[in-house]
Amino acid sequence: MKIFFDNVNLNSRSGPNSFGRKLKDSLEKMGHDIFVSLEGQESIPDIQLSFIASSIKIAPLIQRLDGIYFNVDQDFNKLNDPIKATYLISDGVIFQSEFNKKLTTHYFESKDKSYVIRNGTDISKIMSIVPMKNNILDNFESVWSCASSWRPHKRLSQNIQYFLDVAPDDACLVVAGNDPDIQISHPRVFYAGGLDWETLISLYRRSSHFIHLAWLDHCPNVVVDARAAGCHIVCSSSGGTSEISGKNSTIVVEDDWDFSPVKLYSPPEMDFSNTRAGEIDNSIDITDTSKRYLDVFKDLA
Repeated sequence: MKIFFDNVNLNSRSGPNSFGRKLKDSLEKMGHDIFVSLEGQESIPDIQLSFIASSIKIAPLIQRLDGIYFNVDQDFNKLNDPIKATYLISDGVIFQSEFNKKLTTHYFESKDKSYVIRNGTDISKIMSIVPMKNNILDNFESVWSCASSWRPHKRLSQNIQYFLDVAPDDACLVVAGNDPDIQISHPRVFYAGGLDWETLISLYRRSSHFIHLAWLDHCPNVVVDARAAGCHIVCSSSGGTSEISGKNSTIVVEDDWDFSPVKLYSPPEMDFSNTRAGEIDNSIDITDTSKRYLDVFKDLA
């Protein structure tokens, strides 16, 4: 198939764009023709996959949604307008998680052609990356890690507190990602800053646990990658993260959310004693994910 990837920047490390790059590589390995610009294209694509929003429709359009706005500290309705405009003209919508679908249909309307396809990653590539070698980490029996583009709802403070409360004394925590909103001085907590993807994967490969206690997250690629690298995932029951954390994960249970607008950057405190095991055993192999995308393309082309 000839597939137009609309509104994606393959050089960006953001969640939607990094997933777009993985999906593009996987589909091309299957023999499909993917392009991200209309310049120089002489024929109309069979399908258009628009990431979040689109400014043009040149083929049957599938919108891929990674979430919508609901933060009362923003003009969330205005921010949602271009997303909703694409949603209404789309021929189908792919949601990252069941949570994402419920959230979107609560604020917009139901679509006849809607699909839930959770994110995947290149597992063989991840397993080919050597676990991080570091003299400081060698001083500890185990390494725990977390990673994000840090904002308050990612709850770095709760990640750190969970580690200090639960991890053994001979473990350390490595915090990766730019702009951490809390920095503590502790002999077992280290800040790595922004890391390129392969270095980040090497950290995951060295880690026994990956903590992602973000509030109302959708389908974070860092969790998919960390799980593929062999980490035990610790995440919140809120949002869609628990849908991709695996059955061997630890879920910190929080109150259900009724989808009303909230102060997203003022997340509630967590009760670390209230946990359960993961309940969903889904594939995170990008090949399986790509095949499901292709099924949707063929359905709507």
